[in-house]
Amino acid sequence: MAKTEQSAYRILRGPTQGLQDVENFLLTLSSSGEARGLFENEKEIFVARAPGRLDVMGGIADYSGSLVLQLPIQQAALVAVQPNNSHSLEIVSLGNNENGRGNIAFAMPLDDMAVDGRPLDYRAAHDYFRRNSEQHWAAYIAGALLVLMHECGGRFSGLRIFLCSHVPEGKGVSSSAAIEVATMQAVCAAFDIKLEPRALALLCQKAENLVVGAPCGLMDQMTAACGEQGRLVKLLCQPADMQGTVAVPDGIAFWGIDSGVRHSVSGSDYGMVRLGAFMGYRILADLAGLPVRVNADTAQVEISDARWKGYLANLTPAEFEQYRQQLPEQTTGRDFLAKFQGTTDTVMQVDPKRTYAVRQPTGHPVYEHSRVRAFADLLLAQVNEKQLERLGELMYESHASYSACGLGSEGTDLLVQLARAAGRRKGLYGAKITGGGSGGTVAILGKRDAEQAVSEIASAYAMKTGHIPVIFSHSSPGAAAFGFLRLTSISRRG
Repeated sequence: MAKTEQSAYRILRGPTQGLQDVENFLLTLSSSGEARGLFENEKEIFVARAPGRLDVMGGIADYSGSLVLQLPIQQAALVAVQPNNSHSLEIVSLGNNENGRGNIAFAMPLDDMAVDGRPLDYRAAHDYFRRNSEQHWAAYIAGALLVLMHECGGRFSGLRIFLCSHVPEGKGVSSSAAIEVATMQAVCAAFDIKLEPRALALLCQKAENLVVGAPCGLMDQMTAACGEQGRLVKLLCQPADMQGTVAVPDGIAFWGIDSGVRHSVSGSDYGMVRLGAFMGYRILADLAGLPVRVNADTAQVEISDARWKGYLANLTPAEFEQYRQQLPEQTTGRDFLAKFQGTTDTVMQVDPKRTYAVRQPTGHPVYEHSRVRAFADLLLAQVNEKQLERLGELMYESHASYSACGLGSEGTDLLVQLARAAGRRKGLYGAKITGGGSGGTVAILGKRDAEQAVSEIASAYAMKTGHIPVIFSHSSPGAAAFGFLRLTSISRRG
């Protein structure tokens, strides 16, 4: 890595928008030995920022086409990129206490990302990072580059990247999407690649699905890219119909409390529920007489579906009830494949050796989509006490449905119980598990002045479990709203 004198940086383009994490990041670039050793003087540096997200409603129904409501949180990932001619990718990730790791570095020749002048295929890239589990974190960053090479014709002569993420890992607030979106935004700025925010989010999802190997839906990347401070992203995941944003009404607020139970989108619970939903859709297509064929080239099931357009969320609850009893509670992968050949899921494959729940994972997105639409409509009205109670009921219903799918956990259930016990007398109205479930963070709805009650819940949880939770309590802009900074270094003797 290049050795330089100590440097300060002058902003050539883009305001910091008064964001403290951005101001701190610029100071880190000037003062951190890792950053000084990474970047060369007299060459421009491009900085982007993308927040994590609080899943207020929608959660795992995103891959089934549900409406989702997502709040960009205050914590964000910041990425600085400097192009060069080194023919290599060099990354330094600045550790922080929330992520529980120290500074780590990664380097690879860019020739490893190409074969005979063509970008490495996604499967080979996934295998490349999987072979070295200690370096697997770099797949989120290198995956963004590889997707730009495949989908946008991106060509890179070399680049150095400095990452500092304040989005805690494994807590269900989408640390991975924040890193992917910030990286791609900064790389696009550095190499003059033009992408609309929606397109950027779709490419980041592709990186996580195909290079990282995590079967996430799209709501995380869309919120990180398109979110607005203090507003809920309103996204219909079919696959990415951005329906604007919804202001959080005056007088109410959303918080997140971390359960301390580590969540992972690549975990087996999430994947099993996802596949159960796709298996259910495949069975429903058969019951409804929809034309089905198996693509001989890809072995992928294709369904001609003018009725539900390929998404479980487009069934009404009444329609689903007509079919409910004809869906198996569970089935083995072997029996399912023998009768139905496969699913329409392009990310995951049914394992013949495993047993999958089907009925509940299939019903969840149907009812969740209905709940989210009702939730959004209530937020658009003048929120009164009765409406607050109904908003809370919808959150509790969503949490119960997660648990019925097998995605609950003792920690998240306890947090929901504590919120329910505090109730209206403390200004709290609803709570639910977020994201992919099986741990992570609980979202809480309350009156804006109920912050003390949220702190009391966190304290009670710490007393019962020994885990001191992170509380997520503020919002910040998404990557598109922030834009990017273009910096130049000013050398000085250190």
